[in-house]
Amino acid sequence: MTRRPYRLVRALSCALAAGTLLGTAACSDDDGGDDGSRVPGVTASQVAGERQTPYPTATLTTDGARAALITEADIEDDWTQVKDTEADNWHDSLLIGTVDVSDFLTAKAQAADCQRLLDSLFDDDLLGRPSGASELRGFEQGDSRLLYQVASYERTDPQDSLNWMASLPEKCDQFTVTDDGEQRTVQVVEASLPGVGDAREGLRVTVRGRTGGAQATLTLDVAAVRVGDDAITVTAGGLDGGESDSVQQAVRLGTQRLQDVLAGRTPSPNPGEVD
Repeated sequence: MTRRPYRLVRALSCALAAGTLLGTAACSDDDGGDDGSRVPGVTASQVAGERQTPYPTATLTTDGARAALITEADIEDDWTQVKDTEADNWHDSLLIGTVDVSDFLTAKAQAADCQRLLDSLFDDDLLGRPSGASELRGFEQGDSRLLYQVASYERTDPQDSLNWMASLPEKCDQFTVTDDGEQRTVQVVEASLPGVGDAREGLRVTVRGRTGGAQATLTLDVAAVRVGDDAITVTAGGLDGGESDSVQQAVRLGTQRLQDVLAGRTPSPNPGEVD
């Protein structure tokens, strides 16, 4: 989008006490790298029509979605799985706020997309509300969190949401959010992902602002991968920065787990052996 002469450095005040969380995905400013996250000259809408052969399992069940969730062995570093009830309540208050429409020359339409991004990150429904089975699993490492979801969207097209995600680095590259008089700035850039699944999109969302009189930065790496009408989403990060390596590992091995489940196979107990 065409912006005003000045550029806002997007950031969102982060409070550790408020529960900073989520989002990590390898970040890239170009149209994709050797990992296959994007193919030069191919648009997201073109990818939408190139669905692979349907998997043997027509519908993802709740048991299947749970079996497709990653484990501590699937991600690098020292992540520790938390109780499901704890992960269900991870909602970062720093993502609450009203987007400043004046940041956009096309105003309401683009501001609405940016507002949707923040709201969906807060509500953990980046691809919209699942229409079928859905399972979540959360992990902690120091002050960082990683949230992983497997869900079915058989009555809604997850590709529409992936197309929307693909537009955000341009529509929402930098904008301002206000909550309770506190002004925050947010930056959204494209992130590269491994070339897995039928389609995929990655984002890095950075929020900067002051909290408790000190400057803080929250980094959220976000990834979504479609496999037929099902999808996985990953968000990881925190005040210590992004978690791109863990997100890429979760995307690569998590997609394989989902594909195994849909093919009627049991996911490998040795994820490190998966190519």
